Amino acid sequence: MRPFSYRFIRVWQRHFDVLLRMWHAEVPGYLAEPIIILLTMGLGLGAYIGVVDGQKYIEFIVPGVIASYAMFSATFECTYGSFTRMEYQKTYDAIMATPLNVEDIIAGEIFWGATRSCFTSIIILLIATVFRLVHSPWALLIPVLSFLHGIMFSSIALFFTSMVPSIYSFGYYFSLFITPMFYLSGVFFPLAAFPDLVRNLSWIAPLTPVVYLTRALISGQFYPQLLLTLVEIIGVSVVFFSVSLVTMRRRLTV
Repeated sequence: MRPFSYRFIRVWQRHFDVLLRMWHAEVPGYLAEPIIILLTMGLGLGAYIGVVDGQKYIEFIVPGVIASYAMFSATFECTYGSFTRMEYQKTYDAIMATPLNVEDIIAGEIFWGATRSCFTSIIILLIATVFRLVHSPWALLIPVLSFLHGIMFSSIALFFTSMVPSIYSFGYYFSLFITPMFYLSGVFFPLAAFPDLVRNLSWIAPLTPVVYLTRALISGQFYPQLLLTLVEIIGVSVVFFSVSLVTMRRRLTV
């Protein structure tokens, strides 16, 4: 494994410039889907569920929606986005003709995925604030947490991207890994409502500690076990960041 240099910021800058050009095509999607989820699940299903863990159902799902959609942003960016730049647009080939090395490209991709995760969390947090669903000033730290777990999910996604033979293989990644986490990580229902086996397996999923940390920041209620969840996020991020540097180098240079 080789280290990346400060030049990775140029890859990040390239992606940011593209976003500035395409923002009008992406922002409506950022706004529409979270609002639909909050209204249909929070108000529609919430009318039947009532109170969960001492709060309205729509208040309960807000942290999970923020965490999960931040995960989706980082994951889509470093799966379909990265694969398209690598195989179809040949963006990586063009970058490697500059003073940047392969590790700079990989680091730039991961940090850009984390940035997209942060942008998504800010937008949904603002929407939740407009709906008066945020009750703690600690929620201001959610973008920082989203950037951190964006690194984690971007690294995991880029590791998978380095292995897939074609773009169609991402269907397995989303169907067998991302979607189950979306439903079984405490986003829509407390883990206590699941059978013991499912509840124990849910804590293996990277999204679960993120949801619980986000929920703590929005509610302002903290407990010592949250430090373990933060350590878990950092540990998984370091492992997959390092592994993706190796596997993506192999993919791009062999």
